[in-house]
Amino acid sequence: MTALPHARVTQLEQVFAHIGATRMQGVPVLNQALRVQAVGFERVTEGDAQVLQGILITPWFMNLLRVPLRSDASTALAPGSKRSHVCGGQLFEFIAGQEDALGCFEACSLFSPMFEFADQAGAVSTATEILKLLRTPPAESAPVKPAAPVAVAVAVAAAITVSHADAPSVPSRRGFLLGRTRPGAAP
Repeated sequence: MTALPHARVTQLEQVFAHIGATRMQGVPVLNQALRVQAVGFERVTEGDAQVLQGILITPWFMNLLRVPLRSDASTALAPGSKRSHVCGGQLFEFIAGQEDALGCFEACSLFSPMFEFADQAGAVSTATEILKLLRTPPAESAPVKPAAPVAVAVAVAAAITVSHADAPSVPSRRGFLLGRTRPGAAP
């Protein structure tokens, strides 16, 4: 990652760590086993706009985030407004947010609260698997479908938490995205 994207990801982590230490302090939805961590942020170019897209883990949520590469860039969205983006052949709805120290961003909730994660390693592993699924290009003939991000995240988390000894066969990428937990299962 070059200097500018790295600096923006570091800024993102710092802003949300500060939120955790201030505004979220004492809120009962915090999983104390977790900390703020940006996972797998990569540059995405859409026309003239460049954003960083990845997953942000906090003690209170795991979100797929889109952050403009430059803090002064505008998404032209008011905080709370919605926009859809295609990721891995699935259409996800993002909600615009704004933090003074970061600028604008768009978030798609995957998990909230975060109590199903025993530790940071489990949360990072889940985020990594979700990104792997979302960054796998769909078949050219596959239509873009609206996604249920929570179903994606839950299916990945379930697959990760199953021990290797009794793990069922791994479902297809499409099965994960449609919430199927085993090959051939109905959604």
